[in-house]
Amino acid sequence: MFDTLLIANRGEIACRIIRTCRKLGIRTVAVYSEADRDALHVRLADRAVHIGPAPARDSYLRADRIVEAALQTGAQAIHPGYGFLSERLDLVAACEANGIAFIGPSASAIAAMGDKIRSKQIAREAGVPGVPGYDGADQSPETLKREALRIGLPVMVKASAGGGGKGIRKVEAEEDLDPAIATASREAEAAFGDGRLLIEKFVTRPRHVEVQVAGDKHGNIVHLFERDCSVQRSNQKLLEEAPAPNLKPEARAALHGYALKLSRAIAYDNLGTVEFLVDAVTQEVFFLEMNTRLQVEHPVTEAITGLDLVEWQIRIAAGETLPTGQEGFVSTGHAIEARLTAERADKGFRPDTGTIALWREPEALRVDSGVGTGSAVSPFYDSMLAKVIAYGPDRETARRRLADGLDRMTVLGPATIRPFLVDALRQPAFARGEATTLFIGETWPEGWRPAASDALQRDAVAAAIWLSAGEKAAAGPWGSLGGFRVLTPAGKPGTSHLTLSSAGEARRLAVESHASGFRVVAGDRALDVAVEANAGGTRWSVLLGGQRRSIDAVPDANGVFLRHEGFEGRVDIALAVAAEAAAREAKGHGGDSVRATMPGTVAAVHVREGDSVAAGQVVAVLESMKLFMDLKSPAAGTVTRVAAKPGTTAAAGELLIAIEPA
Repeated sequence: MFDTLLIANRGEIACRIIRTCRKLGIRTVAVYSEADRDALHVRLADRAVHIGPAPARDSYLRADRIVEAALQTGAQAIHPGYGFLSERLDLVAACEANGIAFIGPSASAIAAMGDKIRSKQIAREAGVPGVPGYDGADQSPETLKREALRIGLPVMVKASAGGGGKGIRKVEAEEDLDPAIATASREAEAAFGDGRLLIEKFVTRPRHVEVQVAGDKHGNIVHLFERDCSVQRSNQKLLEEAPAPNLKPEARAALHGYALKLSRAIAYDNLGTVEFLVDAVTQEVFFLEMNTRLQVEHPVTEAITGLDLVEWQIRIAAGETLPTGQEGFVSTGHAIEARLTAERADKGFRPDTGTIALWREPEALRVDSGVGTGSAVSPFYDSMLAKVIAYGPDRETARRRLADGLDRMTVLGPATIRPFLVDALRQPAFARGEATTLFIGETWPEGWRPAASDALQRDAVAAAIWLSAGEKAAAGPWGSLGGFRVLTPAGKPGTSHLTLSSAGEARRLAVESHASGFRVVAGDRALDVAVEANAGGTRWSVLLGGQRRSIDAVPDANGVFLRHEGFEGRVDIALAVAAEAAAREAKGHGGDSVRATMPGTVAAVHVREGDSVAAGQVVAVLESMKLFMDLKSPAAGTVTRVAAKPGTTAAAGELLIAIEPA
């Protein structure tokens, strides 16, 4: 067994590996970029080594720096986690050259399965059926388009290398083929250094089902049952469960058998996952790809088997044999995992960034996270913050426990998809175990929206908490006067006029201060609110409309981060006179312009000052959390200013290109 292990990753998976290493008595070494200097995994590890600037290509994707850090700290093994270098042969080769154990399969297995085109050929030779498609060597756009039309639309255009939903486009119309091929190839090149593509027929009612396999260096290979990962957005999984619901026994047996066939064909020797499409109607099984690494969703397999899969990875890499044959493994109960990402589900799952003002985890559920209160969420890496896992004796119990736990969880700061996950878990189709990869689009064809809530109640609570926070939340020259009670002359009721804004909308409130609390007035409605903070100042007891409730909120000088009913976000607050002055100052700065839709890096700028542009013309490309987004001109006109250069970072809403309408 190893004494010291280096983790070539970050975030929740790095923290997850550290936990197992502590159980095994193994010292851990973390690596970190400039953006992660204060990250949780850095604080948890026994040692930490700085490996470069924030962009992954200059830090977490530098195998040379990671191996150098291992040599400096005496690490005998490197665990790559998932993503980054987990399936890259350059890290495996560097480990072998320096006598360092790689916690993963052999280089030959990674090479065989890391290229999706080659993996499909190997699968065919092993008798594992695949989805009809094209995986030829001719990668010209003309050939790819011709083959897609030959196969018949709709098709999936997919990157040959990598995973994680990058470089994948579904195409339903012929006119969309050319841009889909170009964009998928560009994304694949940026994410994996390999722009090759393959074309697959789109299965009409697909389920995404995968099989966990494990092999040792002595020729033993077993499967650890299957997982259903059908609930996805942008080809990235959001809800995963084990075992897969509503599978016919023969389909389940076929999945396990095909996974073992393929694994034996390449003499697989660590943890891995064989992924399949299952036709929801016929339950036909088609091979998709094999991921030669640990999967994000491995905790649900751990829950139903009682195993620690990270421990298995380490023991196999150290030369140990599997503890038992296939007959020794039993699946018990049901587990469901939700990926909690920093995204706006109500804005098409747009990534969000910022500092987490409050992180409160649910009780009685497993939470694998890499963040906490005070953690920074940057635009440089994947948007996933944590995985929340529920287990029960049956699927319905696990589903209800996960929905309830997520409903009780609070994350204030960057937006997360927590409310969406709760909604998804409670949808009838998911509750029946009938979700396919089309689940999100079919359930919310116009896009997901949060449940409606009483805006005045939310504003009243936010205003009362902000005022009650006293001088800690006070903004402006009255901030040093000992709290907002100074607005009440001679102990008599006084009124504060406030401007509140959230989700791009501004409201006006009048708030009367009384000895027992506040009366909030908006138009012809009035609400009485009384609040009391706990010792930490993040959970507030609120008396509203005669009902007392516990509310999570973090006030500051300019507003409140608030969780109230269906709302979880920030309410900006200012005295009305200050807000009006700011509005006057900002007046005249509008007009037609192209702004960053989210925090990210400007990947390309396609226009210059003085250029004429058409409405809808792509004028710039923004890269955020490994995805590329075309930014289009809102109107026909002339470019009057180019405020961004390729390679520079931009905040959400930042002006990139100004356009004078024609």
